[in-house]
Amino acid sequence: MKTLPKEQRFETFSYLPALTDAQIARQIQYTIDQGYFPCVEFNESSAPEIYYWTMWKLPLFSAKNPQEVLNEVQQCRSEYSNCYIRVVAFDNIKQCQVMSFIVHKPGSSSGSGYRY
Repeated sequence: MKTLPKEQRFETFSYLPALTDAQIARQIQYTIDQGYFPCVEFNESSAPEIYYWTMWKLPLFSAKNPQEVLNEVQQCRSEYSNCYIRVVAFDNIKQCQVMSFIVHKPGSSSGSGYRY
């Protein structure tokens, strides 16, 4: 029996096939529908022991649709293409992060989506 090839995994969604733009938008829509506030963060490393990432801007409290969040991701990607970028969902009742997933990996193509 052969083992899987060794490759670095980042977060839960990294074990799934690459997300398309539409799938990323649906994840963000789910975040908004649940009443969570999306936020864009970036960091030079995605190592699991690094808990604190830099916020691109304040959480998007007024975001009503996924395109607003994706526009912020694109702006962050254009300025910090050498960093990992993730979308995070904050729950204002529990006062904690409830979901996050990486939407950009350094060295990947500059196209949109998680096809990296």
